[in-house]
Amino acid sequence: MSRRLFLSAAAALFFAPVAFAEPVIHAMGETDVPEDPQRVIVLTNEGTEAALALGITPVGAANSWNGDPWYDHIAAQMEGVEPVGKESAINLELVAALEPDLILGNKQRHEEIYQQLSTIAPTVLSERLRGDWMVNFTLYAEALGKEEAGAAVMDGFKQDIAATSDALGDHVQEEISVIRFLPSQIRIYQKDSFSGVLLDQLGFARPDNQDVDDFALRVGKESIPDMDGDRIFHFTWETGDGEGSAAAQDALSDPLWQRLSAVEAGKVHSVNDAIWNTAGGVLAAELMLDDIARIYGVATD
Repeated sequence: MSRRLFLSAAAALFFAPVAFAEPVIHAMGETDVPEDPQRVIVLTNEGTEAALALGITPVGAANSWNGDPWYDHIAAQMEGVEPVGKESAINLELVAALEPDLILGNKQRHEEIYQQLSTIAPTVLSERLRGDWMVNFTLYAEALGKEEAGAAVMDGFKQDIAATSDALGDHVQEEISVIRFLPSQIRIYQKDSFSGVLLDQLGFARPDNQDVDDFALRVGKESIPDMDGDRIFHFTWETGDGEGSAAAQDALSDPLWQRLSAVEAGKVHSVNDAIWNTAGGVLAAELMLDDIARIYGVATD
């Protein structure tokens, strides 16, 4: 980032009268945040969903991992929001030019640029991604001064979890296998993942190799027999060049896949990668619940 942009951002913070709330403790320490932030930049996809769920439209946000530049399920709410680069490649000049009064990010993604971000505006980083989106949501709500609204959102989500679990009844005894196809590998998802946390909250059983507090097994087609379950949900990382879809079709047409018990029983479902994995936030979680209720044919109202 140019020295001029950093100085401009720092000067704006110095001269603007800002009312600060209590310090927020986060992954990088303790930060004084504005009492009523008006220009918020969010640097993770799950953080963007948290802000939207709390009624806050950020002035800037990390691009969705796929979408142009946003996932379909949030695009309408993101009108006018400036994309500032992918989570792992934030454009600091764009961030500074937006003159934020609060930045929300994640240590896994942004520890190396934390000092630069803090020069631009008060910056709060959550600790981890993967299965920690609910922990992160609570932190973001605190930083945004929306603790009560955040608690209401989480209460509503937990009620939806309970209602869906009740409606599923004995279906939760099925062992659910979650598979992701990528151009270079296949992932067998475990419990410390976005979908894994939600399935666990619903009470679903998992195959032994997925009933583990870890993220995922990275395998090839030779491990297809290890992907079986009573029911399989799979999704595909689309790269824009068709390689993801080609890899998925290659695996799905393999004789090993065709011999899986879930395939033979007709209990295999292709679901959306953004909803079941990549977006990683509260809005996607609610849509994933909708998918499960629809696939199992249960009503949750």
